[in-house]
Amino acid sequence: MPANLTPEYRAAADALRRARDPEVRLECLREMLRVIPKHKGTDHLQGDLKRRIRELEEELAGPRKGGARSGPALVVRPEGAAQVALLGPPNSGKSLLHSRLTGSGAKVAPFPFTTLYPEPGMMTVEDVQLQLVDLPPLAARHPVNWIGSTLQSADAALLVVDIADPDSVQQVEEVRSELAARRVGLTPRWPADPPGEGLAEEEDDPFFHALPALLVANKADLDPDAASDAAALEDLAGLDYPVLVVSAETGAGLEALGPWLFRRLGLVRVYTKAPGKPADHGRPFVLRPGATVADVARLVHRDLADHVRFARLWNATHSGHHAGRDHPVADGDVIELHA
Repeated sequence: MPANLTPEYRAAADALRRARDPEVRLECLREMLRVIPKHKGTDHLQGDLKRRIRELEEELAGPRKGGARSGPALVVRPEGAAQVALLGPPNSGKSLLHSRLTGSGAKVAPFPFTTLYPEPGMMTVEDVQLQLVDLPPLAARHPVNWIGSTLQSADAALLVVDIADPDSVQQVEEVRSELAARRVGLTPRWPADPPGEGLAEEEDDPFFHALPALLVANKADLDPDAASDAAALEDLAGLDYPVLVVSAETGAGLEALGPWLFRRLGLVRVYTKAPGKPADHGRPFVLRPGATVADVARLVHRDLADHVRFARLWNATHSGHHAGRDHPVADGDVIELHA
């Protein structure tokens, strides 16, 4: 029986795809369940929605007194300008990379499966922070069943591989297979890239999550031909991800990672000012490509977006220019909101 999903359901599903905050995702899931047509054709989808709502409610509530689960939370609340997940096979050097970039002091060991739960940390890039989340290694012999739910809040992924390992092609294929089994895909297309196809074949699945991916060819200190081997890996594995060659051990190449992520995520920093006062350059509001004056107002205060009439705009070409609520903002803009 066809599902015959309504426009209201599809709107809620679109909102779910865009949402990253777990509480916002929970609201979207509840709305999808509320408006979904109730008939046999949607029985399976209703069951899936109820299961996801229950799991997310439990994660957000945390461990209950006397409850069975007492381990760390599996849902990481997004912080900073974006959340980037570190994915990879065992012994790829993810944890050392995470520790070097964030100063987290994550446990590092020469044996696999040291990381068992999500490990968040913050990396400073210019005047914003990116949240990097180290995750358990992915391999067929050691499935991580909850990884799909955890990745729903991520904006992008670093696919970390040991470029000196002769089995790296098979390992990458295992990582992608484990993710696909949990309805997660890695795409070479990043938010700052020109519009394109993306992973269109999955766009009708509201629970499929396509993550922009950067292939991080780690342990370059052990491979004198790391750059050419990274290109060979992509060719053999049928990949076309952007590539960055680094060594978490020596620090080589790490200085390029933060600026690369900032550019390709398309982050837009907007600085606000009050009338007659200088701009606050200490704490920018961070938005995504296509954001408008109204979106900035919403970040300042939830109710302000409904009342803002216009903004005065300062940048390289404007000095106090009047801009309407639908005017797109650009990185570095200074705006003065008028309600």
